[in-house]
Amino acid sequence: MTYCVGLKLDRGLVFASDTRTNAGLDNIATFKKLHVWEQPGERVITLLSAGNLAITQAVISLLTEHIKVAAEGRPTLMTVDTMFQAARLVGSAVREVRAIDGEALAANADNFFVTFILGGQIKGEEPRLFQVYSAGNFIEVSDDTPFVQIGEHKYGKPILDRVTRSDMRLGEAAKMVLLSFDSTLRSNLSVGMPIDLLLYNADSFSTERQLRIEKDDPYFQKLSQDWSDALRDAFAEMDELEEI
Repeated sequence: MTYCVGLKLDRGLVFASDTRTNAGLDNIATFKKLHVWEQPGERVITLLSAGNLAITQAVISLLTEHIKVAAEGRPTLMTVDTMFQAARLVGSAVREVRAIDGEALAANADNFFVTFILGGQIKGEEPRLFQVYSAGNFIEVSDDTPFVQIGEHKYGKPILDRVTRSDMRLGEAAKMVLLSFDSTLRSNLSVGMPIDLLLYNADSFSTERQLRIEKDDPYFQKLSQDWSDALRDAFAEMDELEEI
């Protein structure tokens, strides 16, 4: 399994993903699930993936191959004019992979289950954020709920529900996202470090604020401990239930 988060804020976008994949308790590996296509000064497109690793890798490879071997008249992530059109390309790639592998997967009782978070900015429009489903359809994030999660999302959702604000600073949002990951890591072994993190400043068309957070990262360790201490202190200060 995996856990990925995307946020659309007034100041830009925040993306984060874990890197664990497993096919059983004794077969655990690390794979990058945050993928970026960038044309400095013109566009930044980011894709986070969850689900069957072979399928997600096939979709990523197909999108990249179309960029490298651009056929006349065929749009690619580097030529589309809007992020909406980019979302349609990702959906089309999912359906193309399903057409090739879907029948074989079904015959072997494997599910064709993948989800993606697509976000970025193309010059001429504001940053946008989408969730793409296994069928290739998608939705766009709204101002009412400016974040989207895929994978093992339930453990990390409460803090996002309570704390997310569209006017957050990107560094503040990154702190919140990492606490969301901390909660998930504590409760689910199928999600694991390192964590890939990307902070995108609106209109920068640059991915310079990208980093990988390892298990022994001093900031993450301190953040996790401070959060645990703060929760314990808040709990201790609350009134107890009166005896009945």
